[in-house]
Amino acid sequence: MVMGNYRVCYCFIRKFKATQPDPPADVISAFNKYSGDGIRMTADQLRRFLEDNHGGDDADLLSDAERIVDQIVSKRKLLERSISRRSLSLEDFHDFLFSTELNPPIRSQVHQDMTAPLSHYFIYTGHNSYLTGNQLSSSSSEKPIIKALKRGVRVIELDLWPNSSKDDIHVLHGRTLTSPVNLMECLKAIKEYAFVASPYPVIITFEDHLTSDLQAKVAKMVTETFGSMLFSPESDNLEELPTPENLKNRILISTKPPKECVEAEDVKCSSSEKRQVFYVDDGDDAWSEDGSSKSGSDCSDQDVETEDLLKGNKPSSSPVYKKLIAIHAGKPKKGLKDALKVEKDKVRRLSLAEQALEKAAENHGQDVVRFTEKNILRIYPKGTRITSSNYKPLICWLHGAQMVAFNMQGYGRSLWLMHGMFRANGNCGYVKKPDFLMSKNEVFDPKAKLPPKTSLKVKIYMGDGWHLDFKKSHFDKYSPPDFYTRVGIAGASVDNIMKRTKIKDDSWTPVWNEEFTFPLAVPELALLRIEVHDSNVPEKDTFAGQLCLPVSELRPGIRAIPLCNRKGDQYASARLLMRFEFI
Repeated sequence: MVMGNYRVCYCFIRKFKATQPDPPADVISAFNKYSGDGIRMTADQLRRFLEDNHGGDDADLLSDAERIVDQIVSKRKLLERSISRRSLSLEDFHDFLFSTELNPPIRSQVHQDMTAPLSHYFIYTGHNSYLTGNQLSSSSSEKPIIKALKRGVRVIELDLWPNSSKDDIHVLHGRTLTSPVNLMECLKAIKEYAFVASPYPVIITFEDHLTSDLQAKVAKMVTETFGSMLFSPESDNLEELPTPENLKNRILISTKPPKECVEAEDVKCSSSEKRQVFYVDDGDDAWSEDGSSKSGSDCSDQDVETEDLLKGNKPSSSPVYKKLIAIHAGKPKKGLKDALKVEKDKVRRLSLAEQALEKAAENHGQDVVRFTEKNILRIYPKGTRITSSNYKPLICWLHGAQMVAFNMQGYGRSLWLMHGMFRANGNCGYVKKPDFLMSKNEVFDPKAKLPPKTSLKVKIYMGDGWHLDFKKSHFDKYSPPDFYTRVGIAGASVDNIMKRTKIKDDSWTPVWNEEFTFPLAVPELALLRIEVHDSNVPEKDTFAGQLCLPVSELRPGIRAIPLCNRKGDQYASARLLMRFEFI
């Protein structure tokens, strides 16, 4: 606009506030149906609603209907500073359904049978648990171990190397620039935090690069640190693994017996000052395609053992150290077929790299499943994952692998799936494998094309809470965000699918009211994937939360879904209101 000799420019900055939309029509309809008069809902009426709509086995909520009403009414009194009737209004009923604390999507208690052998469970497993960052140059520390244990991880991996003077033990990623941490610091951290999140056993896997005198020192450190917490089997080889229930608050050691280890004096892999900088990975018990240990592997592997024997070095032996080992790791000599042999009189642990499992799944899928019915199979990331990324875990679980070892210090969709799987069974770190993976009569074929067993119907009503967790300008500088939700299934290949809602423009409390149906051939291993994003055309969309949930654990009915950040930590307020129905 021109006024006289001056040009006047008007800049409009959009002001925005978070508005609270009305409850969804399904919520209003349910309230009207069960309240009787459509004005107030009593505890008895709430109980009837839960019985009819939340599956009937929702014992916690059914028995706590009175407490739920009291809690919501108390909150309302605090906010309004007035005394109201001991019943719920429509707004109160909506608040209850939208509460992640009072109305979560899965149960928070251990509810599966915990009296089967350890091989019958998927176990929350970490890889290189001591690393703070990447696999090549990050620091080693007890802090990532503590964080993993607090999350519920039950298998901690420690790589043991002699220090530069060869009189003590360091934990570090060998032949890299990762800085060491003293073994004792790691053991103390495990003792203090092992059972903070779960009472079920913690398994420490040692990747051992030690001489016999240092193995004896490890044995002394372990026994003195853990004392009666340590589980040591009476016999050299267990015929069957103990149960999680019998091993509550116990710590187990798993590694290769020392008779298979060798003196490695001629191998320069112990000095932190002279370490070569190239990435090597796991596994005293790791298998490679030629039947020997993988090339470029650590100094306890078979290629180095053969070299040492040719030079006349004698194998090391530490009987005290050997007695510590509850789960023996064994290295096959004759290829994968031999590695997967099931022995009647003993159990063992075998490790495969992720790419080795893929090839095993292609050629020996049912042999892998049969092996895992009794024995432990551990899968670990391939050596090129130097940024501590992770692989897709579903193929491992479909073949019965119990220890799917992940870099817990990273983040990304694969790790979200791992977190999702172990939200099951009260987040105790042990999830019972499906019956079809433990059948003695017929070995499950992971390649089989299976028809749908059931379908999951998911309705996404609305979302809220971002205005409390984020700055107003986090998503868009001058307007409210434009949210949409992606929802789908991760599981067997036939079940994998992702769908998305429409974009809701300019709203901190988006209302979608969209429904999706997912046929499921293997619902026992399916994970529900949920992601929320802010649409930013033409720029990259902005992440706004995610959650993965085990489908087998979903409670039917209208539920509040808490959202997590990229690292898997739950936001304080951001959440979705959804409904689940199996048809």
